Amino acid sequence: MSEETDRTPVSVFTSPGRYVQGRGALGRLGTLLGGLGSRRPLVLTDDVVRGLTEEVITESFAQADLPLIFERFGGVPTSAEADRVSAVINEGEHDIVIGLGGGTAIDTAKAAGDNTGVPWVSAATVASTDAPTSALSVVYTESGSFESYRFYDRNPALVVVDTQYVAQAPVRFLSAGVGDAFATWIEARAVRRAHTTNMVGGRPTHAGTALAELCWELLWRSALPALEAVEKNLVTPDVEAVVEATTLLSGLGFESGGLAAAHAVHDGLTAVEQTHHLTHGEKVNLGSLTQLVLEGAPASEIDPFAEFTARAGLPTTLTEAGLGDAGDAVLDEVVRAATAPSETIHKLAFTPTHRDVVEALRAVEGIGRRARARVGLGEPTPEDYR
Repeated sequence: MSEETDRTPVSVFTSPGRYVQGRGALGRLGTLLGGLGSRRPLVLTDDVVRGLTEEVITESFAQADLPLIFERFGGVPTSAEADRVSAVINEGEHDIVIGLGGGTAIDTAKAAGDNTGVPWVSAATVASTDAPTSALSVVYTESGSFESYRFYDRNPALVVVDTQYVAQAPVRFLSAGVGDAFATWIEARAVRRAHTTNMVGGRPTHAGTALAELCWELLWRSALPALEAVEKNLVTPDVEAVVEATTLLSGLGFESGGLAAAHAVHDGLTAVEQTHHLTHGEKVNLGSLTQLVLEGAPASEIDPFAEFTARAGLPTTLTEAGLGDAGDAVLDEVVRAATAPSETIHKLAFTPTHRDVVEALRAVEGIGRRARARVGLGEPTPEDYR
């Protein structure tokens, strides 16, 4: 094979081994693990999620004749935390690690599994990010700033999402998932237009891009009624559709379709302490609006998106991010991080300058304020998200 052929991009699609979603799905975890050949799993979770799920998981593991061993998650998906969990896996001779709860525990389980060479499983009790399905972790510093993406050569062996727990969680979690998932199509179509590569280093497949678009369509159709249902702890067809969109379709779509500016702006926002009260998906929504401005999207596209996401409980202004009165130095710090050489903003078909991104961020404030006014919301404040 010639060197020229070696450098030719190929199309790549990636996915978890199996995806299981529905009310009561967590009760099947033991049987599903047994099907993977596990005899000594380790469950990584925090104290709150353990308290909510221990009874169900105990029964599930007993039915599968599996020992139940919990390890307490430290709360932040740092490299040091992954190393600590890796040592627990090795010392306990565990053959699989399960990240139980939200994206941070799941991302840490992936890293520890990769460190030790054992498979990893995502067991999600919230639908706040698309982390459960992907072959990457977002690594943060102890202070909560974005540090890096860590990529793996395989996806989770199994993903289990129990929609009863999603419906019982605070509605803000699902709202954040909507914000994260809406970016999937905005970024995947940008990568397609630019003929750049996806998150697994290949050209996006038609399937990956189509799933990103389906994610977008489901959210427009079902997000608002799903959020209303979760406020009442109900599992409805709209809830099932939105959980599939925020977890499965968004995960497949971002990884096989690609990321662009929206997630890069998210990463930049994590660089300043003022934004740390926002969840991942809330910051991503601001990134989506920023990318639309950078691309020169028409008001007929931007305004309905800002209005819809404001109604979905997502921030649409810098004020809500704690940056309403931010000076140039603060926004410069955000933009430096968002435009770092390794960032996905460079997947766009053009190269925005530092000034372009600063001005797009500042433009979001007015767009978001007008959108909030049109849908009858009050003045924006960061206190809404604390």
